Amino acid sequence: MPDTLSAPDAMLRGRSYAQLHAGESARLTRRVDGAEMARFARAAGDADPALVDGDWAHRNGDGRLAASVQWAAALFSTLFGNVLPGPGAVVTGQTLRFGAPVREGDTLEAVVTLREMRADGQVLVFECRCANQRGEVVAQGDAEVVPPAEPLARPRADAPGAARDLFAGLLAAAQALEPPVTAVAHPCSEGALQAVVEAAQRGLIRPILVGPIARLQAIARVIGADLAAFRVVDVPHSHAAAEAAVALVRTGEAGLLMKGSLHTDELLGAVVARDVGLRTERRLSHVFLMDVPTYPKLLMVTDAAINIAPTLEDKRDICQNAIDLACALGVARPKVAILSAVETVNPRIPSTTDAASLCKMADRGQITGGVLDGPLAMDNAISAEAARVKGIRSSVAGDPDILLAPDMESGNLLAKQLTFMARAEAAGVVLGARVPIVLTSRADSVRARLASCAVAALMAQARRTALLRDGR
Repeated sequence: MPDTLSAPDAMLRGRSYAQLHAGESARLTRRVDGAEMARFARAAGDADPALVDGDWAHRNGDGRLAASVQWAAALFSTLFGNVLPGPGAVVTGQTLRFGAPVREGDTLEAVVTLREMRADGQVLVFECRCANQRGEVVAQGDAEVVPPAEPLARPRADAPGAARDLFAGLLAAAQALEPPVTAVAHPCSEGALQAVVEAAQRGLIRPILVGPIARLQAIARVIGADLAAFRVVDVPHSHAAAEAAVALVRTGEAGLLMKGSLHTDELLGAVVARDVGLRTERRLSHVFLMDVPTYPKLLMVTDAAINIAPTLEDKRDICQNAIDLACALGVARPKVAILSAVETVNPRIPSTTDAASLCKMADRGQITGGVLDGPLAMDNAISAEAARVKGIRSSVAGDPDILLAPDMESGNLLAKQLTFMARAEAAGVVLGARVPIVLTSRADSVRARLASCAVAALMAQARRTALLRDGR
């Protein structure tokens, strides 16, 4: 099994203290190779035959030896030096405890999570954890790391594969909350039901399964899940599941709504139904939260799934929904890049005049909480260098948190390109209804579905907090 590498790049890029955020995480996966371990042992001066001669059956197969666990612990240094913070980082202290033995053929996953940022000395404190394929902890503890004073980049010289994990912070924050009761409409596929079961096991949601009970039980047997712990509402088909799930939210029995394996139009049709749906004064809109390997932070793309040809008024709501979500996730002042084909206002390109109008609406307080700029073409929206070359002076260009697409077609193309060509992971949520709606694709991984649940739970908590603050 090769090293896991989800962020291929010719360069390794280091980030300074100001570019980092608490909750960020990075991980790498390595398969333990006997020859590699023997080389490490010789370099460390460990002459134990269980390592040097590859005699992994020595000591009853324990393999729990100094060099073997130190090799596992060295994976943390690889992450610090290559990914988070990256080149230029210096480890100033580390405290580790060693647990399970390391054996040839094991697959180890090392994860480092930025827990604390100390302004005094700009020291970063990381939680470190390395476990094998059986979930047994090999090494865990804390590390203090000083990031580079300035962003650095150096060529990737056959560095072990390392993948950062921007969703980890969201998952951890959501797991710290009381899991919201979630009405899941028609989770009648293996992937959909597996995601629900795992989300419940992770403490992200408390699901109510809404669908044909016989079909749900059959799928549960296939994936080895026990539905006894879940409430199940038996309905005959997907259309009835959508209506019943929405009704559970309307009556207050559920605080979140989640799409299973039914078509999006079925679920949203029930959501927007007059008198019995979940409509508010806001336009519904969809937000993709994307972990793009070539971008240093989570990037939101909206709207790529609901509003086909949004009007200026629709875009105001789409923009405000995304800003509210970013704020709920801890972004103090989200930066919104309003996309078009060009960065100048051209009356023959309606998206440019819409962009200019949205910026002025923000100036007048009709859109609040964020910093807007547009129109911006994709190059100068994402690249500060491209913006500089074109003479664009903007605090948004090169550093957006949100990309506001001109229409659904362009937004969907952008999101799918990032997913399938740039290897981005994407979580999805619908906003503007009475509660956040977890909206995932049948092609999504279980991890992306879990991240979507986490995002919706965090948004719901932020909404409850705001209502209590306002005395409502």
